[in-house]
Amino acid sequence: MFTGIIQTKAAVNTIIDKGEFRQLELRVASEFLQGIATGASIAINGCCLTVVSFEHGPEHALVRFDVIDETLRLTNIGLLEQGDLVNFERSLTFGSELGGHIVSGHIHTTATLLERVDGDNNCRIFLALEPQWLEYILPKGFVAIDGASLTVGEVTETGFWLHLIPETLALTILGNAKVGQKINIEADQQTMAIVTTVKRVLAQQNRE
Repeated sequence: MFTGIIQTKAAVNTIIDKGEFRQLELRVASEFLQGIATGASIAINGCCLTVVSFEHGPEHALVRFDVIDETLRLTNIGLLEQGDLVNFERSLTFGSELGGHIVSGHIHTTATLLERVDGDNNCRIFLALEPQWLEYILPKGFVAIDGASLTVGEVTETGFWLHLIPETLALTILGNAKVGQKINIEADQQTMAIVTTVKRVLAQQNRE
């Protein structure tokens, strides 16, 4: 489990495609891999990946993941190129401060960034989302965007707006997000459960 509070940005060091999966090697400041072990879970752009190997250096460390075809199909991990930056969050540990919301690291779909409006002290972006997922996006509700826990702004028939503060722009890859870019989306699990339950109850009532 994760909090959606991005700890740092990591850089794609190498990518090796091997048939139906991709080996992803990231370069990150060594401090963010302290106490890491093979088999640990790390959220990369919000996608929960398992550490298969790692190497510590004096300032930077390398960490590797094997990414299967299903993950490549559903997320933007398959679109990464060498040198790209990704959002990086270690898994939640007992006693950690929960500053965002509970995030599973299981990406539901991707959205397309259609509009970006930069102001002096903030930024607004509009994400287009397929209707079957948009029903779980509610104004003032939670959503994980490339792993970052954010509050939903206005919701339209085709997507939703996000209002990003300077801290979010500086600490995550959203600061450099461009129009046309694919963004990983994980809807809030509690919202999904409530909406699904209400739909099931209403459907049952209509049958009666």
